Amino acid sequence: MITRRQFCGLLAVPALAGLYSWRIEPTWEEYVRRQMPIRGLPLAWAGRTLLQLSDLHVGDRVSDDYLVRVFATVARLRPDLVAYTGDFISYAGPRTLEQFRRLADRLPRGRSGTVAVLGNHDYGAAWREGEVADAVALILAEVGVVVLRNTAVAVQGLRIGGMDDLWAGRAHGGDWLTGANAPALVLCHNPDACDQSGWDGFSGWILAGHTHGGQCRPPFLPPPLLPVKNRRYTAGEFALSGGRKLYINRGLGHLTRVRFNVRPEVTIFELRGR
Repeated sequence: MITRRQFCGLLAVPALAGLYSWRIEPTWEEYVRRQMPIRGLPLAWAGRTLLQLSDLHVGDRVSDDYLVRVFATVARLRPDLVAYTGDFISYAGPRTLEQFRRLADRLPRGRSGTVAVLGNHDYGAAWREGEVADAVALILAEVGVVVLRNTAVAVQGLRIGGMDDLWAGRAHGGDWLTGANAPALVLCHNPDACDQSGWDGFSGWILAGHTHGGQCRPPFLPPPLLPVKNRRYTAGEFALSGGRKLYINRGLGHLTRVRFNVRPEVTIFELRGR
């Protein structure tokens, strides 16, 4: 027969797990360091750092104090390049844009450059409010962040592309993505865009976000909920067709304040040639 103490212990386990997943893990970020080998990397970039941030979800559900704390820690790392892979906000009206405007000056920037793409939540309700996305892009531009919307830019000889959001119906390739002047690296919020046509000739890295790693993952099992068609796109590195490499960042923010076994992520890549 089970004792009262054993019974209370059994009740305590899910209660503690629930408290942990609600109060601790959603704001307990992990700093992940990885290598990024790039074919034809300009010599000036060898050994330098690229830092990826994703899915901030500035709004009613993510604490500004938490984000500002992470931003300050990242700034002390002095990355050479910072790349944001979308979902800067969770839009709930004009007040969200004002909140984001107040935080924008705190966004970490790279010593040599800062680039970004937009995500579905940056496009407002039903991902169809282009004026909201334009406002987010303008706020970013005002603080020195280059927003790439199906375009590419060279940062001290390193060519970086950015694909606009898939769910907003804005993602497409083009001359900016392929050919002799193809970027070495592409930012793309939703990893499902990697399975769309238009990547022929591109064999570099793709940095994405969007999935939050599923936010909750039972030990030794895949996350039960993922906002992607391709269920293998959870988090981390994936080899794709055509020699492409995909990295999915787990994001900093959330839509629902719960994370279990999927801590928020800041990714720091060391660039090297190959």
